[in-house]
Amino acid sequence: MIIIGVIILLLGVAVLAMSYNYLRLWFQAFVSNVPINPLSLVGMSLRQVNPKTILEAMIRAKQAGVGSDPTTGITIRRLEAHYLAGGNVPRVILAIIAAHRADIDLDFDRAAAIDLAGRDVLDAVQTSVNPKVIDCPDASNSTKTTLSAVAKNGVELKIRARVTVRTNLSQLIGGATEETIIARVGEGIITAIGSAQDHLQVMENPDRISKAVLNRGLDAHTAFEIVSIDIADIDVGEQIGARLQADQAEADTRKARAWAEQRRADAIAHEQEMKAQVQANRANVLLAEAEVPMAMAEAFRRGTLQTTGPSGNGSAG
Repeated sequence: MIIIGVIILLLGVAVLAMSYNYLRLWFQAFVSNVPINPLSLVGMSLRQVNPKTILEAMIRAKQAGVGSDPTTGITIRRLEAHYLAGGNVPRVILAIIAAHRADIDLDFDRAAAIDLAGRDVLDAVQTSVNPKVIDCPDASNSTKTTLSAVAKNGVELKIRARVTVRTNLSQLIGGATEETIIARVGEGIITAIGSAQDHLQVMENPDRISKAVLNRGLDAHTAFEIVSIDIADIDVGEQIGARLQADQAEADTRKARAWAEQRRADAIAHEQEMKAQVQANRANVLLAEAEVPMAMAEAFRRGTLQTTGPSGNGSAG
């Protein structure tokens, strides 16, 4: 009996503690004009949902005057569904409130979709209100601190730009990230400098680079809208054109030397061939001269050798 009494006492204490927590949450919701059934709080716990998180988010939305539409607005059920889907309910509500204060059109469905897509919806809203600056190139992700471009006169320019962007909430889901913006801006700057006739034109009017890049619509299909592109630093680099011409001249010289060496080698080879031919002809003459005594001896043996006298008549010996 004592053991049973202790168990009943412990169960009673646990029930009172749970009831106190649920009643405290219910009373907080009641005074905040958020109607909810206490049994719904118990059901949240059974569904592995944190009742405090849901109620605090609902109270914030109610006090801020957002999501009042019962169909498409913010409700307990919709907050629970987003919580069970793995979403960050408090940041979604804070983002909606911040967007409402800044007169930005952001409903719960879009905010929840952005949050479930892995984007920080609150940071996106804050960036829409307060645009941020991106360095181009980004020194944190690249070893280079400047962009290198060459004008048509062959002079290299080293440029560092700053891009001011704000979030485009309508394209945040599926839109390209900051890396794409940096790559596009860098490509646009290099193209604009490459089309300039003289590097002095670029240094005298750096804004022409910014205007040329902005007119290309580099923020298409990205999660950001480019506000401005500013040239932060520009320096003159190497004389790339002159260096390339010198390298080409050196290559042409080496090529000409190679052709001359080849022709000299061909001439030497031809000379050696001629010398060999002369030696071969001399050998043939010596062979022919060696056959004469042999022919005379053969003629003596046969008695067919003929000599020519003073009168020119031949006689047999």
